[in-house]
Amino acid sequence: MDENLENPGRYLIAKLNAFMRTTSGSDDAINEMASRRVAYADRGQDIISEGDEPRTVNLLLDGWACRYKMMEDGRRQILAFFLPGDLADLHVYILNAMDHSIAAITPIRYARLAPKEFEEISDAHPKLLRALWWESLVTGSIQREWLVSVGQRDALESVAHLACELFLRLKTVGLVQGQLCDFPLTQLDIADALGMTQPHVSRTIAELNRTGYVILRRGQLEVKDLERLKKLAAFNPNYLHHLRDE
Repeated sequence: MDENLENPGRYLIAKLNAFMRTTSGSDDAINEMASRRVAYADRGQDIISEGDEPRTVNLLLDGWACRYKMMEDGRRQILAFFLPGDLADLHVYILNAMDHSIAAITPIRYARLAPKEFEEISDAHPKLLRALWWESLVTGSIQREWLVSVGQRDALESVAHLACELFLRLKTVGLVQGQLCDFPLTQLDIADALGMTQPHVSRTIAELNRTGYVILRRGQLEVKDLERLKKLAAFNPNYLHHLRDE
């Protein structure tokens, strides 16, 4: 059987283990919760749109997604990238209406989790509640770091910083093979995340690839020298709060 289907919460479990060691009981509870109300979305499809009433928390099981805002003139600002194991977002169901949208970047599989399920799992596994709060706080710290990129880092630093972040987040959940990981973002996705134009992103990626520290191409990221890439990006992984960086 496909391990992702047999253990649908495996990426969330791997991420939480970066903060605290989960137990077999809590792992079973996460897997059971993640197997309920599984849904699918195609590339570019919203799983929830601005103005919708949020009733569930969406746990990404496979694929990549993003949080974004649309301007009236059609411009898009990407606010976050969601990777397998990410919750989008843990407490969003307390809102009356969404103030942003969440869309699939690739075909995705996700679980629609009910608030009551989090209450039940927290009551049964109290230590897990702390880990889930950690997950929520890390999401906020990533958002702050993105704001620094948009406001202060130059183009090369910003793209290099994003590559470092995504590589380490994927490594934490076991989705890096040696120096390689999937990287399905388009140049337009990167531009909309970093507040750049697509031609500027294209030139910056070419400049970044010329350093030899990393090879960033459509569909794949190869990090050849992580330490030098970090130095180039002025990347400090502390904002990821205990994510493994070995």
